[in-house]
Amino acid sequence: QVRLVESGGGPVQSGGSLRLSCVVSGYTYNNYFMGWFREAPGKKREAVACIDTDNTPTYADSVKGRFAISQERARNTLYLQMDSLKLEDTATYYCATGDGTRCTIHTLRIYNYWGQGTQVTVSS
Repeated sequence: QVRLVESGGGPVQSGGSLRLSCVVSGYTYNNYFMGWFREAPGKKREAVACIDTDNTPTYADSVKGRFAISQERARNTLYLQMDSLKLEDTATYYCATGDGTRCTIHTLRIYNYWGQGTQVTVSS
């Protein structure tokens, strides 16, 4: 059974940094891509960034230049380095995986497995 567990969220001041981690377990094959998503109260879940199996990243415009997605396949771990955090980055952050080698941030439907989420709260 595939399982995703996020960690690293918490309170942070505006302009600060956080690093999220997501440990993936249960896969019996390697062709799966990964991504980070977030959901703020009253808003739809949106993509933040995703990464292909060959380490090619894709970012939402709202986080370009501030966030960096990376992965360590040997450790089955996905990361999201978040710098220059803004109040509007406050949300529950989820990691997710989907079958294949190429990810996209334009639809959530191709992501099959999701973590339980980790809360990020940015304050002024």
